[in-house]
Amino acid sequence: MDRQSGFQFTAVLKMSLLAGVALLYLSAVGMVEAFSTRDIIYKTVSLSIALLLTSNLLLGYLTARRTSGGNKVYALLAGLIVGVVSMAMLSALALAAEPLNIRAVLVNVSPEMVKALTFGNENTVRGLSILAALGIASSLLGAIIHLLPPLWRRAILYGLIAIVAVGTLEELLDGVVTNIFDLLGSKRSARKLLSFFFGKKGLSTTGAMWVFILGVGLTFLGPPWRKLRQNTVARMPAKSQQGMKFVGFLFLIGLAAILPQIMGSYLSEIVVTVALYTLMGFGLNIVVGFAGLLDLGYVAFFAIGAYTMALLTSTQLPQTTELTSCPEMAGFSLHLIGCLSFWEALPIAVGVSALWGILLGVPVLRMRGDYLAIVTLGFGEIIRVLALSNFLQPKVGGAQGILGINKPVLLGFEFKTSQELYYLAVAACLVAAFIAWRLRDSRVGRSWMAMREDEDVAEAMGINLIKTKLLAFATGGALSGLAGAIFAAKLGSVYPHSFNLLVSINVLCLIIVGGIGSLPGVVVGSIALVGLPELLREFSEFRLLIFGALLVTMMLVKPEGFWPAAAQKRELHEHETEHGEALPTPETAPETA
Repeated sequence: MDRQSGFQFTAVLKMSLLAGVALLYLSAVGMVEAFSTRDIIYKTVSLSIALLLTSNLLLGYLTARRTSGGNKVYALLAGLIVGVVSMAMLSALALAAEPLNIRAVLVNVSPEMVKALTFGNENTVRGLSILAALGIASSLLGAIIHLLPPLWRRAILYGLIAIVAVGTLEELLDGVVTNIFDLLGSKRSARKLLSFFFGKKGLSTTGAMWVFILGVGLTFLGPPWRKLRQNTVARMPAKSQQGMKFVGFLFLIGLAAILPQIMGSYLSEIVVTVALYTLMGFGLNIVVGFAGLLDLGYVAFFAIGAYTMALLTSTQLPQTTELTSCPEMAGFSLHLIGCLSFWEALPIAVGVSALWGILLGVPVLRMRGDYLAIVTLGFGEIIRVLALSNFLQPKVGGAQGILGINKPVLLGFEFKTSQELYYLAVAACLVAAFIAWRLRDSRVGRSWMAMREDEDVAEAMGINLIKTKLLAFATGGALSGLAGAIFAAKLGSVYPHSFNLLVSINVLCLIIVGGIGSLPGVVVGSIALVGLPELLREFSEFRLLIFGALLVTMMLVKPEGFWPAAAQKRELHEHETEHGEALPTPETAPETA
C-alpha cells in the first residue's frame, strides 16, 4: 500500500528501522548482557528481555499514533511491521555474531549476549523465534494501547510498569516487607506473602498476574476515589479540614520517623545519598533556576564545606602540619583546627562556603551565559587540583585526604550508621527547601527572576545586580557547603577524587530533568538520576549513557521537566497561547495518557 491509499508505508518503515536500531544499540553497548542476570519473572522474563520488549512496545505505540490517522487496521498493521522489522534486525545480529566474529569490533556482541537473547536455549533459532514472537506481540500491544480510551491505556501501562518495577526491586521489597511485618510481630505472614508473589529471583508467574491486576485496578479506582475525597472534604467545616491536615501532617512525621527501620541499611544509604544531591540541587536551583547564572563549578562549594568540616573536627590531621592536635587551652582561643564537634563546625563550614561563593561571584559579575559557565567550571577544577597538590598536602593531606572526621552527636545520640544519618540528611533538606521556598517568593527572589529574564531591564528597574548576583552565589554556595559538611561526617573521611566535575554535571542534570526553578522538581530529579541507579546496580556502568538519553528525551518530549515551575512551563509553551490554545490548568486539564 502507498501513501495515496492512506497507509503511510514509508513513515512506518522509517520508524521500524529506528526500532531495530534501538534494539541493536541496546545489545551492542552491553545492556542486554548486563541486565540478563536480573529476572523480572522468575525463569521467564529477564530485565534485558523486558528492556527490549519495552522498546518495541514504545515504538509500536508511537508509530501507530503518528501514522494511523485513527484507522484501527492501519494502526495494527504499523505495529506488526515495527515488530517484524525490528526483530529481524536483532535476530540477524545474533545469528551473525559468531560466524562474522563481530565481537572483534563490538566486544559486547558476545556468546553471553546471544544466550540472553535466546533465553539460554541451545538451539539459537528456536530461542530467537520465541524472542521474535514476543517482540512482535509487544509492538502490536503498543498499537492496541494507542487505540484504547485514555483510562484503559493508562491502566494497562501502569500495570506493565508495576510488573517491571516490582520484579526489578524484588530483593529490596523482600527486605522492606519483612521489616514491616517484624514491626507488626508477624514474620510468618511475611514469609507467606513473599512466597506467593516472588520466586527465587523476581516475581512468580502468579505474582506477576496479581501485580498487573492490582496496577490496573488501582488506576481505575483512582479517579472515583479522588472525587469522593474532594467532595467529602469540601462538605466538612473549616475546622475539621484543618484538623485533617494536622492529622495527616502528624502521620507523615511518624512515617518519616520509622522509615529507616522499615527500609533497612541499604535503602537508608540510598536515601541519604539522594538527600545530599537534593540539598545541592536546592542550592544550584537558586543559582541557575532562580537567578539564571549557569554554574558548572558547583562542586567546589561542596568540596569547601567537606574540607572545612574535616579540618575543624578531624582527630587524624596530616602529620606534617603543626596543627596536628587540639592544644590544651585555658580561656578563649582562635585555634579551632581539630578541636570542634560537628555541630560547632557546621555553621563555620556553611559560612566559609558562602564566603567563597561571594569570592567567586566578584570576578564574574560582568559575565553571562557560556563565559560564566567556563569560568565557574575552571573554579571547580582549581579547587580539586589544589586539594591534590603538593603545596597544600601538609594542610589537607593531598591524595591521602583527611581521616578521622567526627560523627555528629546530639544529646548523647551518635549519628553513625546510614539509618541514623537519614534523620540529619532529611532535616537538612527540609531546612534548605524552606529557605529556597521563602526566598523564591520574597523581594530577593523576584529580583533573581527579573535578572534571569533580562539583566539590562532588571538594572533599569532599579535592581542592584552586584548585590543580587553575589547573594545568589552565596546562598547556593552555603547550601552546597552544608551538603559537603554532612557528606564528610557521613564518610568519616574526605578525598579530592570525590569532588570531580561529574558531581556538578549530575546536580545540573537533576534540576533540568526535574524542572529548572521548581523545588519539587529537584526532589524528583534526584530520585530519578541518583536514586534509581543506586537501586539497580546493573545501571552503574551505563549511568552517563542513561543521563544523556534521558536529557535528550526530556528536551524533545517534556522540556520543562517532570515537575516544572509554573513560570517555566508558561514560557516554554508560549507558542501555544499565541495560537489561541489556552494552557490547561490542574482543574481543567483533560485526561491524557
